[in-house]
Amino acid sequence: MAFDAGMMCAVTSELQEKLAGSRVEKIYQPERDEIIIALHTKSGGAKLDICATPGSSRINITTVQKENPQNPPSFCTLLRKHLSGARLLEVSMPGFERVAKITFEARDEMGFSQTRILFIEIMGKYSNMILTDGGLKISGVLRPVDFSLSVKRQLLPQMTYELPPAQDKLDPMSTSAEEFIALARDNPTLASDKFITAFYSGISSLVAREIASRSAEVAGQAPVSLYRAFEDVMNIIKTADFSPVIIYDGDRPVDFCFFDIRQYGGALSVRKMDSISEVIEEFYSQRDNAEHSRQRAHDLFRLVANAEGRLRKKISLQEQELGDCSQKESFRRVGELITSNMHTLKRGMSRATVTDYYDPDCGQVEISLDPRLSPSQNAQYYYKKYNKLKNAETELAKQIEAAKKELEYIITVKDCLERARGQSELDDIRSELAASGYSGPAAGKSPAKKEKEKTRPAEFFTRNGFRLLCGKNNIQNDYITFKAASKNDIWFHVKNVPGSHVVLFTQGREPTDDDIYDAACTAAIHSSLSGASKTAVDYTLVKNVKKPNGAKPGFVIYPTYKTVYVSPEKEGSRK
Repeated sequence: MAFDAGMMCAVTSELQEKLAGSRVEKIYQPERDEIIIALHTKSGGAKLDICATPGSSRINITTVQKENPQNPPSFCTLLRKHLSGARLLEVSMPGFERVAKITFEARDEMGFSQTRILFIEIMGKYSNMILTDGGLKISGVLRPVDFSLSVKRQLLPQMTYELPPAQDKLDPMSTSAEEFIALARDNPTLASDKFITAFYSGISSLVAREIASRSAEVAGQAPVSLYRAFEDVMNIIKTADFSPVIIYDGDRPVDFCFFDIRQYGGALSVRKMDSISEVIEEFYSQRDNAEHSRQRAHDLFRLVANAEGRLRKKISLQEQELGDCSQKESFRRVGELITSNMHTLKRGMSRATVTDYYDPDCGQVEISLDPRLSPSQNAQYYYKKYNKLKNAETELAKQIEAAKKELEYIITVKDCLERARGQSELDDIRSELAASGYSGPAAGKSPAKKEKEKTRPAEFFTRNGFRLLCGKNNIQNDYITFKAASKNDIWFHVKNVPGSHVVLFTQGREPTDDDIYDAACTAAIHSSLSGASKTAVDYTLVKNVKKPNGAKPGFVIYPTYKTVYVSPEKEGSRK
């Protein structure tokens, strides 16, 4: 991703403009490598999101509400101790590196003013946060680095902070035209973008390719035209004339930059945004939400996957046994042949040829006998085998039906997990699985505590103002269908696949076709077919939706319904 030195310069410039002079109100750590600093600025509240997760490291102003863990990690506790109530003086960028320097004016335990500096290093797997005093003595580190991890640079409390070692490359902000052109001519075999990243620090591959592309637009790949394009980009950084963009491949964000990108032509779309922070937040929220949920729900996914695999194997074995039961009629037939030919049979016979009265021609058929048993006992033996298979067939049919219903339920839970966002929604699913007998209660959480933390169904509105409720899990699906809704409200569910229950609350009004379409789009979006171009959605009055006795959460039947086909767009319903 293109979080290079140019992007860091754009970020620090924006943070300086919007946050300088603000005061720290709250600090919390929602994730292991993420810190949120809530600030009070002249224009109101703002939240600074600092993330050091490899592959997602960033710093930006955020509007996303993230959960505050009950027990803060040690680094969060340290930041609260030194920065609570502090005034943010300056956000700067030391050198042309991916390092942000945030300077605070704080108070010590005696009330005396002191300087605290928070260094943010956005460097892939080496990303880190370091808190120092005014003399750069380290007070704490998110990820301490000792000699066992690096012999070149250690980051430990009480050591003096030093910037990351400079790369053996040139500073692009201070290079001259003569130096650049001469260096390019001395390396004619290097492609233009490779030349830039090989000799100049802080420039991402995306930016280097864009410079090369713009150079080709001017006059091929000549060193002079390459320098002109290079200089134009450096001037964007020097003058802070940023125009941030996100690059999309269809609906999927693939990259971002601090200035307009033209190199892709029409192959990829480029969306301009108002601020650097909006670009960063939009990009990472879309890209990482699903992955973060999957990581936090790893044990739930494993539990559901194991249950699904166990049920599929169980159904397969039971269906195989059910197939074996088809032999039961042959056992009954042999028992009746023995009975009807009893007068010709004697104890000690292992095989016998008897008249087959089932044959229209009354032909002869050979049957097997147990020589230890009398003819009557042999007949009873075959009748018992017949009755055993008959009873097994009936019981297996019931067990297979129950296992298939259980499998359907597990698949709906899996779908809810795929779409869950945030720890509270995952906790709801965890509680549902525990209540259904698939796992024990979450460790360290009392039932009363979990009840307070339960999330609410999602709420939307159709274009004409009709209220919609959308369940995020099976417990919520049952709630909105059988408790929140009245009998004349309208219920929606995507056809024949897992998905959320959606209820349109009519409140005595008659919804239009547009309202029905909006509600159906909401049901389609919140289902396992959310990416489909066209989706069938069933809808009916709530009074037609029934829950069978003993059914799992979320399972309903609705014999009366209509179906509408929708091409869902996320604008179809409005929060």
